[in-house]
Amino acid sequence: MNEPRKQSGSDSAARREAIDVSDFVYAATGARVRRLTMPDGSHWFPAVDVCKELGHTNSRQALADHVPESHREILETVTGAYGLSIPAGREWRRDLNIISLQGLILLVQACTKPACAPFKQWVAEVVETVQREGSFTLRKAEVQPAGPGAPVAYAMPEQIAEAIVRLEAHNLQLDEGLATGQRESITLQKETLDVQKETLTVQREALDVQRETLATQKATVAVLQAMVRAMERIADRLDALVLARPAPDSPPAAPATTESVLADWRRRLSVTEDVWTVAVVIAPILVEKGELREPLESLAARTGLTVRHVNACLRLLRTHACIRSRGGGEGGAPVYVLNQA
Repeated sequence: MNEPRKQSGSDSAARREAIDVSDFVYAATGARVRRLTMPDGSHWFPAVDVCKELGHTNSRQALADHVPESHREILETVTGAYGLSIPAGREWRRDLNIISLQGLILLVQACTKPACAPFKQWVAEVVETVQREGSFTLRKAEVQPAGPGAPVAYAMPEQIAEAIVRLEAHNLQLDEGLATGQRESITLQKETLDVQKETLTVQREALDVQRETLATQKATVAVLQAMVRAMERIADRLDALVLARPAPDSPPAAPATTESVLADWRRRLSVTEDVWTVAVVIAPILVEKGELREPLESLAARTGLTVRHVNACLRLLRTHACIRSRGGGEGGAPVYVLNQA
């Protein structure tokens, strides 16, 4: 990027340039380098930009080794000498090291990049010609500007022209490579987007299947619950039928005791530890009160079993005709009585 110059003096300085400074620097460094042009026509360049393009990794060392102090300065000092302000932008710092055109040429001469070879050869040719003939004059262009007072046009030196053409061709190749890379990147991004879309579609389908499976499981659970309730109603009806059968004539039974009830239950079924724990708790209640109205939670607390285990034990005792159901009490708790003839 080239900063704008003041009108006074700069236009005349531009007309005195036999070779455009931008082309000159481009041929020397192989890059478009930022430039500040002062009102007197002198050109200054950020040292860090020049060193970067020429491959000098340590710009401070490169300046100390190859550029005299007379050709390097601080940005604020140079602009202040002409009453100019610091150019806008974060990259233009007050303490930025800048070099003159001669300083730039000295850094180019110290550079080993092959791209700088044509320019260095031309400089050597200029020096040799000056030593041999005392001066060096650019060849005038075949076509000169028309009009009175028009400046003389000079042909660009062959080495510089070839360097510019070669560099422009290299840049075109880089641009083509960049464009190709961008196209490939866009194609890859499109393919990635398509894959993401397909993945999202598969995920949605899997989610639909999961929803359908969940709905089926819920329906199955509901059917099983209905079957359990139906089986419980059948068991209650069977109990009622068994109780409704006329008992055979027999002498009056002795009054039931807790011991006799437990002994009778042992004969009727194979008593497990859980069932026996529940039986020991409910037998005295059935003998003394004639019925059992305690909630399952109360029996669970007294036996140390879960409500589910207590309910299973009661159902086993009812299945083996040890006890029978007689409806429900207050709060919905089942009521059980001894199953005696």
